[in-house]
Amino acid sequence: MTQRADDAPALARTTTDQQPHESRPAKSSRVHRAWFVAAVTFVTIIGAAAFRSLPGLLIDPLHDEFHWSRGTIASAVSINLALYGLTAPFAAALMDRFGIRRVVAVALTVIAVGAGSTVWMTSAWQLMLCWGLLVGLGSGSMALAFAATVTNRWFTERRGLVSGILTAASASGQLIFLPLLSWIVAEHDWRPAAVTVALAALAVVPFVWLLLRDHPADVGLKPYGATEFVPKPAPVPGAARRTIRVLLSAVRTGPFWLLAGTFAICGASTNGLIQTHFVPAAHDHGMPITAAASLLAVIGVFDVVGTIASGWLTDRYEPRRLLAVYYAFRGLSLLFLPYLLAPSVHLPMIFFIVFYGLDWVATVPPTMALCREHYGDDSAIVFGWVLASHQVGAALVAFLGGLARDTFGEYDVVWYASGALCAVAALMALVIRRRRPTVPSGSGTVAVAGA
Repeated sequence: MTQRADDAPALARTTTDQQPHESRPAKSSRVHRAWFVAAVTFVTIIGAAAFRSLPGLLIDPLHDEFHWSRGTIASAVSINLALYGLTAPFAAALMDRFGIRRVVAVALTVIAVGAGSTVWMTSAWQLMLCWGLLVGLGSGSMALAFAATVTNRWFTERRGLVSGILTAASASGQLIFLPLLSWIVAEHDWRPAAVTVALAALAVVPFVWLLLRDHPADVGLKPYGATEFVPKPAPVPGAARRTIRVLLSAVRTGPFWLLAGTFAICGASTNGLIQTHFVPAAHDHGMPITAAASLLAVIGVFDVVGTIASGWLTDRYEPRRLLAVYYAFRGLSLLFLPYLLAPSVHLPMIFFIVFYGLDWVATVPPTMALCREHYGDDSAIVFGWVLASHQVGAALVAFLGGLARDTFGEYDVVWYASGALCAVAALMALVIRRRRPTVPSGSGTVAVAGA
């Protein structure tokens, strides 16, 4: 009898193969395995956040050492950000084909190779190859499509909350790594910081391989909150074809363009703007790099609170109205930023950091929810394409921000333009219509909505 308790996972898998799924007993007082999978995903995204924290810290050191223009350095960051987004929808399809564990483990290894290789570079094209191409491709496979895939497979309840928590993981990683990396850059140069990023990515690989599971059926469980057992889907061949097919289907609907447009502005006003240019902009006003990086890390603190709260709100309120509020407040805060930059940290800047931090990626849970509402089984891939627009917007502003700094000697025009774009995004969010009855498509369901 004691053997039955020890062999419960094996017996569950055997039952999965031999008995009807609906007859499986579901009574258990233990914490559902889905929460452990979410925890592993959270830790994985935290570890991978190291590479997201470094680009803004590299602009001044690389400019001083190699005499590359800020526009040239920002071009490499732009390639990274664009590939981060463009890879995401294909990564979501590859996870359906080869499994989450394999895709994420390979992605982390590619990130480590790319970040580690930068220590030997001597030319700008090598920065674009290592940090732009390799880290961009690897990070794209670790994008929010990863969080969306885990949420969709393991949860039928609390999806908004879980997506908020997993999105907040990136901010938590920023909180952990930004002060550390800024100190390393200030005290030991940028190369040890790049090696730290590579080691952080490699350190997460064992957690992914040993603890992450692709689907609840792998351990004989229902998704959290499900009333019926969900069998594991067969691997989906033709990942690239499916990704393109889903895109071609989605672009025929109005909500896709509105979601992609608002998320492009989201990326422009966060990753492309603040994450890339806040530290050098503050340094232009006499603020030490370590102090500016610490402020950016504090944004991460409040981002965790704001994103989890946004997930909770998304489970209870209309997502498009939440998006409109988030973008409106973000734009307002950016319009005030040029007046707040100073050699030292003062109270109004702290207010900006708190206010902006609460809104940093609060847009993600309602955007995910709208993708699920309109695109059903294909929502993770559609969200991947929406995320691609996010990163294209980020890449464009990362480049234009560096170009504006080279041209005007300051960043003010970029802050004002981004604030105005956020106001446009707020209006676009309100135009998104509620989902109408769905009709079958080639790879899932697509809402017949004409926004």
